[in-house]
Amino acid sequence: MKYIHIFSQTIVPTFILFVVVYGVIKKIKIYDSFINGAKEGFNITLKIFPYILAIFIAIKTFQTSGVFDYLKNLFSPIFNLFGIPIEVLTISLIKPLSGSASLGIFIDIVKTTGADSLASKISAVIMGSAETTFYVLAIYLGAVGIKKTKYLLPVCILSDFIGIIIAIIIVKLVFG
Repeated sequence: MKYIHIFSQTIVPTFILFVVVYGVIKKIKIYDSFINGAKEGFNITLKIFPYILAIFIAIKTFQTSGVFDYLKNLFSPIFNLFGIPIEVLTISLIKPLSGSASLGIFIDIVKTTGADSLASKISAVIMGSAETTFYVLAIYLGAVGIKKTKYLLPVCILSDFIGIIIAIIIVKLVFG
């Protein structure tokens, strides 16, 4: 454990030192390169800000509209039929929208159902196997300016759905 602690404290300074030494050896103007990169990063931030704002507004609208309660009531009989805790639906719906919101929901699931519950185990696997699809698409597509995404969103949603179904099946098989 001591070596891991030392390694974790020295990795970033070592990397920075390596970059500086490498830049000096290759005769690269390190400070100018850093400033140019910082300028470009700021410009990219300004370019993708509207997409980030739109996704946050969509998430908040989805959360406050009452759709979750409606979907829980709609899918509750199906989830009960297969022995899947209904809490899994909530995290499955939020994970593609927001990583931080799904983390908050995951923490709530662990607190309310217990760390060893089936709901917590399935939710943990979903946290690791699903992507924040809408956020990632908004950031990456906004950054490079892609506007025509005919099949991208349906394929991403389908892959999230399949990942969530597989997570549920695996956890149910392993932990019953």
